[in-house]
Amino acid sequence: MSTEKERCPWCLGFDQYVQYHDEEWGVPVHDDQKHFEFLILEGAQAGLSWATVLKKRENYRELFGDFDAQKVAKFDQAKIDELLQNSRIIRNKLKVNGAVINAQKFQEVQKEFGSFDEYIWSFVNHKPIINELKSMKDAPATSPESDALSKDLKKRGFKFVGSTIMYAHMQACGLVNDHLTSCFRYQELA
Repeated sequence: MSTEKERCPWCLGFDQYVQYHDEEWGVPVHDDQKHFEFLILEGAQAGLSWATVLKKRENYRELFGDFDAQKVAKFDQAKIDELLQNSRIIRNKLKVNGAVINAQKFQEVQKEFGSFDEYIWSFVNHKPIINELKSMKDAPATSPESDALSKDLKKRGFKFVGSTIMYAHMQACGLVNDHLTSCFRYQELA
């Protein structure tokens, strides 16, 4: 991967991380399937590094029906047990069960709001929050918006949707631009 461009320092560990930073992180997402993908992956990440999850992303894509909420919502106990035996993903019973519950709740939100995208973007008034971070130590772990989103998702029965996880979702899906101002992606996404 090219390193001549200035990037956020968190992504410099390996090529897949740099590619994720350069092409995906912070790009506004308006696709429900992509939102669901990040809900599954960020739930799986809880307590682990994003690098760990990113390395298993394609395995999740394969084993979780290409991140189709309708498919995942129908996973029965036999399918869950099968997933818990598969070392290609993070084999945590609460996280795998949570993904299935979240798929069901995700569909309820889609039905109520027309799309999950319409629902989640309402927490930022349908416009990305653009922070002006000078260093990674300036990056918040949560925000009033992620607090409100987390509280509402929990009320709806979602799992693994604490404020820190939801802030990471907002960063990943472009509801928040937390690229450092020195990063080449900051201006591209501002």
